Amino acid sequence: MGLDRTCKEFALLSLKLTIIATWVAAQPKPECQSNCGDISIPYPFGTGNGCNISSNFFIRCDTTSNPPKTFLSSTDIEVLHISLDGYLRIQQLVGFDCYNSLGRSSYGESFSLLNFPISNTRNKFTAIGCDTYALIEGTLGHTYSTGCVTFCSDVEDVINGSCSGIGCCQAAIPKGVRNYVLNFDTRRNHSNVLDFSPCSYGFVVEDGAYNFSVSDLSNVNFNTTKFPIILDWTIGNQNCTEAKLDPKNYACKENSVCIDPENYSCKENTSCINPGYLCKCLDGFQGNPYLSYGCQDIDECGTLKPCNETATCYDVAGSYYCSCPEGFEGDGQKNGTGCSPKVKSHQSFPTLLVALGIGILFSLLCSSWVSLGLRQRKLNKLKQDYFQQNGGILFREHLSRYKEYGETAKLFTIEELKKSDKQLP
Repeated sequence: MGLDRTCKEFALLSLKLTIIATWVAAQPKPECQSNCGDISIPYPFGTGNGCNISSNFFIRCDTTSNPPKTFLSSTDIEVLHISLDGYLRIQQLVGFDCYNSLGRSSYGESFSLLNFPISNTRNKFTAIGCDTYALIEGTLGHTYSTGCVTFCSDVEDVINGSCSGIGCCQAAIPKGVRNYVLNFDTRRNHSNVLDFSPCSYGFVVEDGAYNFSVSDLSNVNFNTTKFPIILDWTIGNQNCTEAKLDPKNYACKENSVCIDPENYSCKENTSCINPGYLCKCLDGFQGNPYLSYGCQDIDECGTLKPCNETATCYDVAGSYYCSCPEGFEGDGQKNGTGCSPKVKSHQSFPTLLVALGIGILFSLLCSSWVSLGLRQRKLNKLKQDYFQQNGGILFREHLSRYKEYGETAKLFTIEELKKSDKQLP
């Protein structure tokens, strides 16, 4: 009864903690705005007045548009999604370099964001056109430049979905890029392809978010298109080891762990900005690691249902375990050994006793037989020795002489002699 009551109290406590965790996750900080339209704003981001961890994480919510739009800080960079995994999704216009029969007609686009770097693992620099040299340049403690070339003389040579250099090309983004300028060049100012490719376009786009279409080459309004870009974000300008030395400003809260980012580094360039750090809930916990008690225990029993039908699931902090009922054994898990009936030991105990008894009896009989055999051999040897010591050999010779004459003689034992002596008058 006591154990059942304890288990029930523990289950009730877990339920209360789950409710608290849900409430905390829904409100990044007390009295702070948690959404701007359909965009969630988790702490360390916020809309000001102490709701964000620093000015770099300020989110401006424009309620004059319908639905409301979310912007990063005081810029015109629209935010599409904020993830606690260390990235946010924004959108940016396409850069362009267009021509007509008279020459260049329009040109533009650069991008600058000093607070957060462009993810080099989640984005691609993409250029489209049939007479296009496209470069993306900027500073990264030093000047960097990368890009690609795309040509085609006939629209029939261009393939939908292919960015291999015929009408479309792609290049990787260097690590730690926080700004870029697009530069275009052509061989013939698109003069030989004006009818189906009057412009060169260049843009950074989330990997997989753009699928090249041949019709984009002739679309003169393609420069008004916005594509998603992934930015990386971290806390501060210290690594985990340094941040932990300052507990007052350390951002990782209970049941969380500090992580040094791997996708960009300052090791080869001492003049760049330190990448900072991230926080993550420990395994078995979920929520916001930047809020006090924001990481709460996951109820694996209710969500994963890892135990088989026979076993009982018990949720513990950061984990769970399955317990087989009495009379069963195993780990109780669906993907493990499950629960199987125990082999009852009393069923084999009588058999074991009988076998043991027979073994002991057999051993005793063998020992007795061997002992009797040894005693008989010893007695025979002793009789032989006495016989020889008392003239036995000479007596045998006398007996053999009597046998030669047909006479017989008999040997008597001491016991027979004593018996005959008692019978004499």
